[in-house]
Amino acid sequence: MKTRNPKSRFDLNVSRSSRVLEVGGGHNPHPRSNVVVDKYVDSNFHRSGNIKVFKNQTFLDADGENLPFKDKEFDYVICCHVLEHVENPVRFLSEQFRVAKRGYIETPSLLGEYFAPRESHKWILNEFNDKLYLVDKKKMGFTYGYDMGKLIQQYLPTHSIGFKIMERTHPNLLTVRIEWEHDFNYEIEPQDPVVRQFFSGAWEPGWANKFFPPKSMGKEFKDAASAFIKISRSVFKSKVVKKKLKVEAGKI
Repeated sequence: MKTRNPKSRFDLNVSRSSRVLEVGGGHNPHPRSNVVVDKYVDSNFHRSGNIKVFKNQTFLDADGENLPFKDKEFDYVICCHVLEHVENPVRFLSEQFRVAKRGYIETPSLLGEYFAPRESHKWILNEFNDKLYLVDKKKMGFTYGYDMGKLIQQYLPTHSIGFKIMERTHPNLLTVRIEWEHDFNYEIEPQDPVVRQFFSGAWEPGWANKFFPPKSMGKEFKDAASAFIKISRSVFKSKVVKKKLKVEAGKI
């Protein structure tokens, strides 16, 4: 079952002793992962750069739809921005539910896909009433409009504090983030017209309350202030680490 929607991929309930698998770490593996698997080792069509593996990680060339592990061999499995690429999402998710007791999955949201569409994405996804829905982009007649991917995914996250605050106060705006135990509810090619209406046509004003429930002014201020403090700490920590690396390299 779904346990919650984490604020980010670093907001996970993973103990230090947990053995963690990551499916599709690609160019940006999670530092907490012990074992990382990836399918397309010779092509970057499905990712934004070459495969990267940290020193503390074991890498395996493996297909996420047929993982070479025993049942419940891992305590936790991480999967970030991979589900939207796969051919058989049922098989892909079933394998993660099989090899791990708990896990975290992150994908572009419906709005995120429209902001930064990718040719390599087979599915467009949306979470509604605690259920993840997947719709084939070609079958729904998805139209590629103005691609703001570099602005949304690269420039603003590194140059705009306001954008960073927005990401933290509305984490489900551009992505779907689900932490689960045993499994979670999902449906492929839903036929319910209430669900299908969200995937095409014009955005209706009333839908905002369904996906982004309004907060009180006090709650908005508290969340924004908390996000600003965390961002400041992250920036400070990053600068300290970079300076330390320069010192160790003899550049200072």
